[in-house]
Parts: sequence; structure tokens; C-alpha cells
Amino acid sequence: MSFAGEVKQEVAQKIMSGNDARAELSALIQMCSSLSLSSRGMTILVNVENASVARRIYTLIKDRYDTDIEMFVKRKMNLRKNRIYGLRILSHATVILQDLGLYSSRGLLEKPLAKIVQTDNNARAYLAGAFLASGSINPPEKTNYHLEVTAAGEPHGEFLIRQMARFGIPAKITVRRNKTVVYVKAAEKIGDFLRCIEADQALMKFENIRISRDFSNSITRLNNMDLANEVKVQSAAAGQLEDIRVLQEAGKVEKLDEKLQDIIRIRLEYPESSLNELAALYEKKTGIRVSKSGMKHRFVKIHELAQKQRERA
Repeated sequence: MSFAGEVKQEVAQKIMSGNDARAELSALIQMCSSLSLSSRGMTILVNVENASVARRIYTLIKDRYDTDIEMFVKRKMNLRKNRIYGLRILSHATVILQDLGLYSSRGLLEKPLAKIVQTDNNARAYLAGAFLASGSINPPEKTNYHLEVTAAGEPHGEFLIRQMARFGIPAKITVRRNKTVVYVKAAEKIGDFLRCIEADQALMKFENIRISRDFSNSITRLNNMDLANEVKVQSAAAGQLEDIRVLQEAGKVEKLDEKLQDIIRIRLEYPESSLNELAALYEKKTGIRVSKSGMKHRFVKIHELAQKQRERA
């Protein structure tokens, strides 16, 4: 089962009641259904590809409304041949749509009425229903974090964005194959969305894998930084030793002032040490404190003298 499937399975098992159940069902019906006319009047036809979501819709409808429902299963006519789980709501369609805030005297609405998401709990339930209906999320093992919900249209997409914003989740809209898609990219905000819809087990899995990978990446970066610093130290040390060799071969070392001679002796004794380490060793041997910048300044002086010697040669 995909990670998105695990999230949906977990959310579909949550117990909902009252206006929270109505809010979740409002999203599910708007995003998964169509209307048709039959000899029995207006019929709501629901089609989903997830069995857990189909059962969820059936339970929410039967708990709230006294209506007749037919269920069926069919296969899509494509290479994947996914199953389609369908429900036909055969009676009281208009009453149900009005209760769900999807139908008024103006007819079918592009987004639900404000009463459906009046409280934060209502909004959480609505977002849970929206994810059950058409949500997807990349597995946490992937490095490109991405969560999206395909909206019923642009007004509905803007509505979803406003509901997410109530919980500090900044979402954006794009149009893909003539469909309005609301998406979230930031890993922390995807975690907030899972927390919002109460997918607690999925959230724990998502965060554990994400944190573990981020920690591993941080260790790798630190190791790379350590290696780069070590290479830099060794390169600088090699240059300093070469400058000292030039001065030694020219017989110039003994003519330098005592401070520079001390630096040369300690570098020759510790050819792989960093400037910080040399400064500490210098203080230990001489009792004189020299900063890293002071140590660097002396090696710059030695380099300048070596350069002059090279130019004379």
C-alpha cells in the first residue's frame, strides 16, 4: 500500500459525528460525486478508487440520512484496471445536498457554505474529507516533499487554501491537465497537515523518516566540511613548508628575527597541525600567547621573504 493509501486508511477509521461528520461528508460528496436524473428523480452517484473511502462515505451517509443506497464495484477500462467503488444515493438527494451546504436556491454551489466549516474542528474534518476524496502525498522516503488535493474547481481550490491557512499551512494552486490542484511543498507544513487531519500514525512515520534522513544529511555535510577543512589545512601547511625550504636552502633562516625562527621550528616539528594547534603548541613551549591571526601574519611574512628569494634565484 502506498503512503497516501496508509494515510487515507487511517483517516477513514476515525470516528466522526455531528457537524464534523457533515463537514467531512460535504467534501467527499462534492469532490467524488455527480448528479443524474432517473425515474426515481435526482440521484447522487459517487465513484472512488479506494475501498476504505467508499466504506467511509457509505457509513457517514447511513448514519446521518434515511436514504436508499446501492453499492457496486467495476473495473476501469485501462491498462492498470483499477477497481472503482460506486454508490448510488437513490433518494432525498436535494435534502442531502442542502444539508451539506452544496445546494441552495441558486442551485449547485462551487464551494460549500460557510456554515460547514464554522469551527476549527469542522475545518479539520472538511480537510480530512478533501484528502480522502482526492489527496496524494509523496512517501517520506523521497527527498521531494509534496502533498496535493485536486479541487472541484478554482473557487473550491481557493476555499481549500483558506481552510489550510487557518492552521498555518500555506498552500498554493496550480492547474494541471485542466484540473485545479492545491499543493504544499514544505516538509514541516506537510507534517502540520497530517496533524490537522489527525493522521497520527502516518505523521509519526513521516517525521521519523524525515528527521532520520535530515540527520544523516547533516552528518554527511559536517563530514564533508571536516574533510574540506582538513584539505585546506594540509594545503596551507604544505605551502608554508615549501617557503621554509626555500629560505633554508638560501641560508636565510638563521638571519630571521627570533619570532619567525620560533615559528619555523614549530612548523617543522608539527608539519600537519592547523594554525590553532600551532598557536597552542607555541604558547605551551614559549609561554607566549599568539592568536591564530598572529600566527597567520608570521607565516605571511615568511612567504613574502621566500617569494623575494625565488625572484632573486
